Amino acid sequence: MSLKVIVAGVGMIPFAKPGNSKPYDEMGAEATLLALQDAGLAYRDVQQAVAGYVYGDSTSGQTALYRAGMSGIPIFNVNNNCSTGSSALFLARQMVASGMADCVLALGFEQMQPGALKSHWDDRVSPFHRFDSLCDEINPYPEVPLALRYFGGAGKEYMDTYGVGPDIFAKVRAKASRHAEHNPMALFRKLVSEEEVLQSPIVFPAAKLTRLMACPPTCGAAAAVLVSEDFARKRGLDRRVSIIAQAMTTDTPDSFDDRSMMKLVGSGMARAAADKVYAESGIGPQDVDVVELHDCFAQNEVLSYEALRLCADGGAEKFVMEGNNTYGGSHVTNPSGGLLSKGHPLGATGLAQCTELVTQLRGQAGLRQVDGARIGLQHNLGLGGACVVTMYQFD
Repeated sequence: MSLKVIVAGVGMIPFAKPGNSKPYDEMGAEATLLALQDAGLAYRDVQQAVAGYVYGDSTSGQTALYRAGMSGIPIFNVNNNCSTGSSALFLARQMVASGMADCVLALGFEQMQPGALKSHWDDRVSPFHRFDSLCDEINPYPEVPLALRYFGGAGKEYMDTYGVGPDIFAKVRAKASRHAEHNPMALFRKLVSEEEVLQSPIVFPAAKLTRLMACPPTCGAAAAVLVSEDFARKRGLDRRVSIIAQAMTTDTPDSFDDRSMMKLVGSGMARAAADKVYAESGIGPQDVDVVELHDCFAQNEVLSYEALRLCADGGAEKFVMEGNNTYGGSHVTNPSGGLLSKGHPLGATGLAQCTELVTQLRGQAGLRQVDGARIGLQHNLGLGGACVVTMYQFD
């Protein structure tokens, strides 16, 4: 039996550059209290909690949540790279949907360091060993940082496959800046043009990848309170937004066997997760109004349009040119400005996406509101790998 799961409350704090944020435990507690306030609940009402973060010692989730309350509840710590926040949401939803708990908190936070992402362990095999080996074979640019090689290489493969130029990625980045202009939570709210994106410093020449096509590391926190329908009704909580379908996928052999950079960065995982969500909900991509997807690079946003079936394979250029990824189009994508504008605090990203979609479906997004939004789709991807796709509905 799977019970209906209500998103009763959401909360997040503005993201900040590394070195300019509060400590992770203060950020996590602040987001927790904001979500509880939004739900109209107290910490003592929470029966279980899942905390997600990537860079931190074990039980950092307890340290953050203890600032909000110490009630002796089970607290689980989750790390799934960039999909960590949605992995916490996935587990929290399972707890409620199974009937094992009526009120569960999902929290994500990250206190990042400046610069490119790197491993903190050199005395054991890297979880990216197999990925890195294949990347070295099919995209051999050892002087380029790995994240740029992965997503730049995937973008290059897309351009080569479909005969498009880097303009498509520049258009996506410029669109992100227009959306972020009205988001007080976004770190970068300056409007940038397609030409400025293309003229920004090139960080991976072979892939025509510029600095403005990549999201920056940031620090931040976000949280969501999930409850059962009965609990929400008894407590008089807001029951308008629910999670009606959700799927998590990991890599399959074709991530490696197809020798495709697009597959290596998770396009196959994303499609599999999206297809499961469409099947579970009975709602197709054509019915989705608003999308928050994982635009760690503008290249990945383009790949994700097709992986999520928002357009046909090879149809992203037409999708972008016709404005179907923005206001007035078929699927308003990343109205928050996305990771490209907010930055990417790994553990917090998935729950920040959740916060934006719930805010949109409630009609509370102000100048960035998507008119008549009733169905929201969330896509959060982590290399190594895991992908979580979630569908929300306004009743």
